[in-house]
Amino acid sequence: MGPSLQISHMMGISALVSEEQLIYAITIPLSTSIILANLVIIFGITWNRQLQNTPNYFFLSLLVADLCTGVALPFIPLMGLNRELSFCSCLVAHVFPNFLFLAFLFNLVMVHYERYICIVDPLHYNNLWMHRSFPLALLVVWAPPLLFAALPAFGWNNWTGADWNDCCASSQNKTALSSCSTNGTTCCSYRRVFPNAFIYLEVYGVVLPAILTIAGMTGHVLWITRGQLKDICRLHRSVERGAQASDCEQRMNLRYTRCVVAVSLTFLACWVPYLIYMHVCIVFLISDTKWSSTTHIVLSCTGIGSMAVVPLVLGLANRQYTEPAFKLLQKLRDRWRRRTQGSEEVAV
Repeated sequence: MGPSLQISHMMGISALVSEEQLIYAITIPLSTSIILANLVIIFGITWNRQLQNTPNYFFLSLLVADLCTGVALPFIPLMGLNRELSFCSCLVAHVFPNFLFLAFLFNLVMVHYERYICIVDPLHYNNLWMHRSFPLALLVVWAPPLLFAALPAFGWNNWTGADWNDCCASSQNKTALSSCSTNGTTCCSYRRVFPNAFIYLEVYGVVLPAILTIAGMTGHVLWITRGQLKDICRLHRSVERGAQASDCEQRMNLRYTRCVVAVSLTFLACWVPYLIYMHVCIVFLISDTKWSSTTHIVLSCTGIGSMAVVPLVLGLANRQYTEPAFKLLQKLRDRWRRRTQGSEEVAV
């Protein structure tokens, strides 16, 4: 190996290590928070027997998917780095995180749809097919993501194609450097696993329609709530025979305004970063230009991480889900206080 190859090799390794350190520095705290919060809500649902019904089972499936997404969160930005992996290892490193992400998205759509029908059509809510056959509903939200994510493993990939972005520049020897483009045994890049057509299909055929469906159902629910609120205020004024809004109407309007603001802020904080990351990636993919790895890492970490917070917002807002965990923490705190007080009395 010549001096120039040694220098380029060392620079490539140092750049890869620094990029991995940046990914771990961003994702490990976020991943830990997502995992712990999901465990708290899962504990609250499983501990309370009153919450063990079909709607909460759907939400429990979403929490499990979100928990898996939190575990896979540090590995998702790594998909944007060029690494030296075998064919099978490269497929697992790309297909499995993609499957967990799609399963999380499918579960999120199912939970929103189930709650949407509860508000829009409450008379037929109990007769939904997902309530009559819960295992089939679970199969719907877990099997299609697995099949779609596994398409590269079934042959829809670019593994035998040319290399991109000097993927093999950091190979450790000349043999690997010369054979990298021919046999594709060392270079692992997302472009070798996911063809452009696969990426476009996932983004504009699966992910974006799912996000728009969730946004549409949420907006329709808010619209229905606004109409019902107007009807209640109209009936209240007819009973009270007053032209001005009463304190009760003002409180209801204020509560509705807070709800709209909370939903809007949740969408801006949780969905907009991912939408920005997704479309920025598509723009650079279409233009076929290199872009800063630091920018890609920050956008991917914040985009995926912010979207994984959506179930936590839904779960932590329900006191029934968090009450068992709070009671357990209170018991532990009281026990610790009694022990400290007892030790102080013994010392005196």
